[in-house]
Amino acid sequence: MTSRVGAIGLVLLGLALVGSAAAEARETLDAAGVLRLVQGFYDQTKTLQADFKQTRYTRLYDRYDRAKGKVVFKKPGKMRWDYDQPNGQVFVTQGDKLLIYQPPEEGEKSGQLIERALGEDQLPAAFSFLTGGGSLEKDFDVRLLEHDNEKFRDGYVLQLIPRRPSPNYEQLVFYVRTLETAGKRAGVVQRVLIIDSAGNRNRFDFLNIKFNRDIPDKRFSFRAPRGTHRVNP
Repeated sequence: MTSRVGAIGLVLLGLALVGSAAAEARETLDAAGVLRLVQGFYDQTKTLQADFKQTRYTRLYDRYDRAKGKVVFKKPGKMRWDYDQPNGQVFVTQGDKLLIYQPPEEGEKSGQLIERALGEDQLPAAFSFLTGGGSLEKDFDVRLLEHDNEKFRDGYVLQLIPRRPSPNYEQLVFYVRTLETAGKRAGVVQRVLIIDSAGNRNRFDFLNIKFNRDIPDKRFSFRAPRGTHRVNP
């Protein structure tokens, strides 16, 4: 798409994500208002690419694991997560499947490639608003949460509870910046927190976000290294 710049000045929005207070919306919004801005913005977003930082908390072991990498989304239905080393994992959608490549661990000769249905994994379900699946306004009950995060004091924290129970998560929490350019407003999600029924938390922070850039379909193809063990459902 030519669409390096979209209808509401996406290049300016990308630059503004560093968090200028002058770009924040003038009046305070309620939960429904924030959600409308998010839904409207991502309805217009055809592709998104960003760096990400992931922080995963496992309640059973009271353990935090951290990783980072790059992610790309493209409508309809495409996403790919490439984790930096030493993690090295790749998550990529292909049709109605999710492929998960796990490189060999120390002492192993080969990694494995796991194939799952999209509905069986947390990531496709939680990020379907970026791949064109479903509607935030129809699929979730929402409310604003109070927060004391100094780095995000000018943003909104939006709790989303699925109206139909999901086996993949109990709730989502979006950290949203409301930005304005050329008289139009947008709700940009800069952090997603996924909480499951066991109290585990999976947080993704997005940096260097770029919207509506040309991303070829071949970016979502993946061939595992020779010798990789394939694990089918």
